[in-house]
Amino acid sequence: MTLYEFNILYVNERMEAVNQYGTFIDNYITKTERCNLYAINKFFVEVVYDGVHNTITEVRSFKTGRLLDKYSNL
Repeated sequence: MTLYEFNILYVNERMEAVNQYGTFIDNYITKTERCNLYAINKFFVEVVYDGVHNTITEVRSFKTGRLLDKYSNL
């Protein structure tokens, strides 16, 4: 699966792809949200959860950039 193929999917189909093809990398937790980072082939997927209601609010996909910064231990 390519990044383009992933991006044209609906949210529930994206989550199915993450569950089927994704490799869990790390998580990031704040008071208001929780994020899980997955790798699929040559791109990353960040699943964002509402920390209070434990619901998925967003599924972001990217190859590089600032979205990866919060997962580094600098």
